[in-house]
Amino acid sequence: MMKLNILFFVVLLTLSALWGKAQTGTISGKITSAQGQQLGAATVVIPALNKGAASDSMGIFRLEQVPFGTWQMEVSFLGYKTYKTSIKVDRKEIFHNVVLTQPADNALNEVVVSGTMKEMSKLESPVPVEVYTARFFKANPVPSVFDALQTVNGVRPQLNCNICNTGDIHINGLEGPYTMVLIDGMPIVSGLSSVYGLSGIPQSLVERVEIVKGPASTLYGSEAVGGLINIITKKPASAPVIAADLFGTSWGEANVDLAAKFKAGNKTQSLLGVNYYNYQHPVDNNNDNFTDVTLQNRISVFNKWSFDRKDNRLFSLAGRYIYEDRWGGEMNWSRKYRGGEEVYGESIYTNRWELFGTYQLPVKEKILFQFSANGHNQNSVYGNTPFMADQYIGFGQFTWFKTIGSHDLLTGLTYRYTYYDDNTPATADPNDIDKNKPNHTKLPGLFVQDEISLNASNKMLLGIRYDHSSIHGSIFTPRINYKWSSANKNNILRLSAGNGYRVANVFTEDHAALTGARAVVFKEDLKPETSWNGNINFVKKIYAGNTFIGLDATAFYTYFTNKIIADYDSNPDSIFYGNLQGYAISKGVSLNADIVFANGLKILAGATVMDVYRKDGSEKVRQLFTEKFTGVWNIGYTFKSIDLTIDYTGNLYGPMRLPLLSETDPRKEYSPWWSIQNIQLTKKLGNGFEIYGGIKNLLNWTPNIGNPFIIARANDPFDKEVIRDANGQVIPTVPENPYGLSFDPSYVYAPNQGIRGFIGARYNLFR
Repeated sequence: MMKLNILFFVVLLTLSALWGKAQTGTISGKITSAQGQQLGAATVVIPALNKGAASDSMGIFRLEQVPFGTWQMEVSFLGYKTYKTSIKVDRKEIFHNVVLTQPADNALNEVVVSGTMKEMSKLESPVPVEVYTARFFKANPVPSVFDALQTVNGVRPQLNCNICNTGDIHINGLEGPYTMVLIDGMPIVSGLSSVYGLSGIPQSLVERVEIVKGPASTLYGSEAVGGLINIITKKPASAPVIAADLFGTSWGEANVDLAAKFKAGNKTQSLLGVNYYNYQHPVDNNNDNFTDVTLQNRISVFNKWSFDRKDNRLFSLAGRYIYEDRWGGEMNWSRKYRGGEEVYGESIYTNRWELFGTYQLPVKEKILFQFSANGHNQNSVYGNTPFMADQYIGFGQFTWFKTIGSHDLLTGLTYRYTYYDDNTPATADPNDIDKNKPNHTKLPGLFVQDEISLNASNKMLLGIRYDHSSIHGSIFTPRINYKWSSANKNNILRLSAGNGYRVANVFTEDHAALTGARAVVFKEDLKPETSWNGNINFVKKIYAGNTFIGLDATAFYTYFTNKIIADYDSNPDSIFYGNLQGYAISKGVSLNADIVFANGLKILAGATVMDVYRKDGSEKVRQLFTEKFTGVWNIGYTFKSIDLTIDYTGNLYGPMRLPLLSETDPRKEYSPWWSIQNIQLTKKLGNGFEIYGGIKNLLNWTPNIGNPFIIARANDPFDKEVIRDANGQVIPTVPENPYGLSFDPSYVYAPNQGIRGFIGARYNLFR
């Protein structure tokens, strides 16, 4: 009988333990500011459980199915320091209200991953990383990530064509091909898509954008010479159940962002997003008979899956598909003229798919396998010049994270395969002009990084990468970073030096090689570019009562050898490509200031002064399309009593050198000072609804102001009336061609779209 009682007691204890282990509860509460403002869309997470939620428009949050036990809970909201507390879950319902009181510090404690490939506090990162949340970009709603970056200091979306409005992103004056664009850390946007793939990322799915200025080739390889932009998408666990953002403009543009999350079983969550943009209203305000803005019809579908695994190991999978039909040209152009010589138009059909993900291996060590693949098909014509191209890229990467004492080690093994084929001389078979010879580029690589914590205030980062290109052979890229911080973390100094390299493909990166009437001439086989870069970054946090002031200053210097130069100046009818025999320099200083007042007024302003030029012999030549000064600002204030927010955003650019066709070209060699400014009002209606509206380009600035024309010979786009001499030089004729010009749309430095109104609505449902 005694043994039976003991057995019964043991069974009872076991069942009780199993029952207790299986029990779960719900944590709910309300998030407010010290002034009593209800904080909607705040992020609430329990990191150990990989579980999160977001507060609704009333500041209310719920974390469901939390296992019994004591957990660390973190609450984040833009403008406030992260709130951390321990919560004991021992019953079905736990109520915990959160009051955020500590002043904002420009999200200096945000988690960042781009600088070192691992999650860490922005304050602790030895690599300076700028973080911009989705809320920042809502101050000036735009239809694409490309346009959204116009209010980021030192980053400028550059239009490359007056007709089809394609563009790339400059960082510190360096052209788009020097900027690597990542989605969730994966190299998605490159090659062909560096021109056509920056649109269509649904902004309703963007959690934040991380920007690293300066070479990052040691970790990310080729293309990360000028810097990188990492678009971090939302995790399904913390995303709203339904999100919608719709707006239209007085020019007839319509943009729709839709997102929804759902569960597929107990351990799988999915986030689905759709972006649709449409503009079909030709406008010619500068009276050159060409569309001022390209007509577009674009749809993009994004789907991200997150899988719960044992020991909270990572497994996520995402994909995107984008289709775009865009055209610009003479106002009477239609599809029947596509590719002909009767009416000029530039028409581009883009089909693109992407797949990428992360899988943590089921082993004791932290080993991740990251992968991406994408395919890009482009069917385009530029007047009577067709450009048909296919590109496929496969990428795989193993990373191993290991901590040994004060050393945080990261080792990576990568492989990248690129297939590229088009109808240009770039892939022509030299032995048979009727056949193509597609490029097959293989790029295996290995990198090692050691982050050394010398003490509480000093940290050093050492890294080296080796790549072996199937075309260019061995490439080494080392880097070193050093960080010092004061005991209270209010002063941070970072020093960095590193090497970058880039392998160029002109026809996928430079739109000017296709458009207009210029011939493309290669002086030689292009060699890989290399660069050496040094940066000094200093961050200062100042608390003045209830006011926070954050200062972030950087001095940068980059030295290029073998720089690939597009020479527009030697011959007005040709573009000569070749490696620079001398050297090129990009140098400057930048300052960001973030000021947050207790009454809710927020000011984020920045300025960059730079000098970008090349030296070939004794001649110093300033780089085309690069300003010496850039200023940006984002000023916001909320009238709490009526839940109305006003945002005033803008930028200011100094003069840029522009390409002229002849000494008699009447257009200005340098652009004037110019500015695009916007204002927006946002009204919260409750229950997750808000409406917004405002005016874009308040000053109605367009580049035709002060110029007789923007597109050269717009009246004769096929050069039918242009007369040339025996050397191919244009001969001035009166009255047909008094300036001796040929058709050319490359004189572009600002959008042709003038002032316009906009109105929109947003809805977010959390539960």
